[in-house]
Parts: sequence; C-alpha cells; structure tokens
Amino acid sequence: MINPSDIFKIDSAEAFEKNALQVFKFQFENNSVYRSFCDLLYKNPSDIHRVEDIPFLPIQFFKSHDVLSSTAAIQKIFTSSGTTGQTTSKHLVTDLSVYERSYEAAFKQFYGAIEDYVVLALLPSYLERDGSSLIYMADAFIKQSQQPESGFYLHDLEALKNTLLKLESENRKVLFIGVSFALLDLVEFHEFQLKNTIIMETGGMKGRRKELIRNELHDILKKGFGVPEIHSEYGMTELLSQAYSLGHGVFKCPAWMRVLTRDTEDALTIQATNKTGGLNIIDLANFNSCSFIATQDLGKVHDNGTFEIIGRFDNSDIRGCNLMAL
Repeated sequence: MINPSDIFKIDSAEAFEKNALQVFKFQFENNSVYRSFCDLLYKNPSDIHRVEDIPFLPIQFFKSHDVLSSTAAIQKIFTSSGTTGQTTSKHLVTDLSVYERSYEAAFKQFYGAIEDYVVLALLPSYLERDGSSLIYMADAFIKQSQQPESGFYLHDLEALKNTLLKLESENRKVLFIGVSFALLDLVEFHEFQLKNTIIMETGGMKGRRKELIRNELHDILKKGFGVPEIHSEYGMTELLSQAYSLGHGVFKCPAWMRVLTRDTEDALTIQATNKTGGLNIIDLANFNSCSFIATQDLGKVHDNGTFEIIGRFDNSDIRGCNLMAL
C-alpha cells in the first residue's frame, strides 16, 4: 500500500524518485489497465531504475477504460467536458481526501492560506455540467475562505463587477478564478483597475470564442483587469494535482508532481529539458488511479522543473503509440 503522508512529505529530488518508483511498482501490480499497457511494452519493475524509465499511459485510456489501482469503493467520478456525442474522460476516485489534501497543500505552497482571500469563481461552462473536479476544488476554496462575499457567478456580470469594485475599495485580497471566455466577457463588459486581486485563468474556450494564443489572451486580460500578471491553473480531470503559473505562463509543480516531455515522433522517448515535446505528467497523489500520464498537450520543461504549455497535438492523437486497443 502507498501511504499518502509519504507523498505529501516529499522534499527533495531523491525522495520524489524513491516514491515514484514505489508508486510505479504498486500500480503495475494493482492496475490491470496499466499492467496490460506495460506488458505490451515489455516493461516490468525489474526494468525500471529511474523516473525516465517508467511507461506513461496515454490519457485517452480514461475515455475507454476504468483506470484504477484500488479495490475500494468509488467515492466520486470526475468527468471531462465535451461536445454532444463526444466520448469524455472519467476519473474514478476512491479516496477524495487525497484530492483534498493535494489541492489544499499546493495552494498553500504557492499562495498561502486560503482564509486570507475572498474567492470568486466565474466558471459557467463547468457549473453547467456535473462531475467537474475544478468545481469541486473551487467550491472547497469558497467554503474554506469563510468570507461572506465568496461564491460562484454564472451569468450575472453586473453583480460580479459590483462585488469586485466593492472588495477593491475595501483593500481586500481576492482570488478570482475564471474560465478564459468568461473572463473576456467580463472585461468587455467593464474595464477594471484591480490592485488586490489575483486573476487566475483556467483555460477553456471550448468553442465559445476564437482560440487565442496565451500571450494574446493574457495581454487582453491584463489590460482589462488592470493587473501586472495573469495567473493560471493547470489541471485536468485525470489528475489529482494542479500546477500554477504566477505569471508569464511559466508553471510550477508541487513537490509530488513533475512534468517531462516526450519526443513527438516517438512517444516512448523522454527528452532532455528545453525541448518542445508532448507533456508527460507524474502525479504521485493519483496513486489509486494512474500517476504516469502522457497528455495531449505540447510544451517545454525548463532546467529548474518549471514548464510552459505551447499547444496541443493537432489531431489530439498521441503518435508513435498504437497500443490503444487494449
């Protein structure tokens, strides 16, 4: 068994490596989908001596399989968004306390105590469906903030504008989490000059607006909110941890999460830092599911472990890996 306390006490590269190898062995032995994938690659624990040797499961498996390393009862099913008729990912969570511990510890690491903030959430596309892990986290932050003004906003931009202006006039610290298209709607509705508010975009045009490159989006939002930087949250349905950007589109991971890049033509080859490639995520908090995931995002990892998102695979397929028919 994996002890969550060991995961959240990681404080060095050596501790990360040790825990990652233990989680790999645990998931190889207890996750039938991941085990089948590793078997097709002729990889077993005796072949795995460092993090870079670990096979990364293509994220599409979460659309077609129950990716589980636990026999415990399922407490929650998180699902991804998608258009009508599209197959969505599902993440079967057997221990919500691990997710809660992960997002609480990561936020505290990068931003301090949640109680110090009024938390406002403008997440209409997520609120309008069931099963969003982002809504679960935002709802927890709203409740933990214990501030009467904290809450979700759907379409009432006038009320949201008034709340932001009131909090600004009172010099209150605000965390404002929003999906990209809704943040653009708000700054078109009203232009702000906010000195005490962190604007945190979570991505996601989802067909609501023309896709913008990050620099273009952030320039519009910085001007519209009157802030020097736009923060970002990088998470996904299939993970239990988030990385955060405090500006410039550069993301930092909590100590139990790491990002690597793979060659775009050979999905099984891990690249050196500072090269653009497909992003592979290690999320050790996700030990009851799969902690080693090959995403559909393209990016670059820097020498210090921070990373940038550059785009997505054009056809949303992970090339170089035809092992999907498990």
